[in-house]
Amino acid sequence: MYNFGIVSAFSKHFLSNVLVPSRSVFTNSPLNLNVTSVLYAEPLKKKKRMDPAIIRAREERRKKKLEKFIRRLEKHAQQLKPIAEQEIPIHMKDALAEGKIVVPEPTPEEKEEKFFVLKDWTRFKTREHRTTLKLINQLVGEKEKFLEELKKESPEKYEEAIQLNPNILPLSIKGPTHSPPIENYDAPDGEYYDITRKYLGET
Repeated sequence: MYNFGIVSAFSKHFLSNVLVPSRSVFTNSPLNLNVTSVLYAEPLKKKKRMDPAIIRAREERRKKKLEKFIRRLEKHAQQLKPIAEQEIPIHMKDALAEGKIVVPEPTPEEKEEKFFVLKDWTRFKTREHRTTLKLINQLVGEKEKFLEELKKESPEKYEEAIQLNPNILPLSIKGPTHSPPIENYDAPDGEYYDITRKYLGET
């Protein structure tokens, strides 16, 4: 016969250490005790059948809400501040849109002619530069030679000759100012107007 007192004691010991009291203890023999696993299951709830139109309406509302959020992010995204000096005038934009400004592609003959003209111009400016340098060197050499001969003849005149003469290039500059001052003018206190341009994305 089974000793039900021992089984009752073991069952109380096992059942007191679990949170869910749905555990059973049974024996196949006096020396073999088995405990079932904890049962967490519950009867399944019956699923409510919904109208497919309602499901589609919910999905559409969710989709529109996400699209609205994305548009708001794109609207307030950080934008680069435009440079006023690099903006194209409106009349040029309109003319370009209407196709009035058409730059024809140069022909191969025109490209070749432009190439040879640039070559001739480069040769001309090079000869002009060399001629100018040669003339300057010649004048500087003659000046140095003259000063050496003058120093041998008269050191006093040599010292006088190497002094700077401010009368050779007389220069006097006096130009009008941007806004000439008005004598005895009492400037009133003006108002301050902030004309700083604000762009999208700026705070």
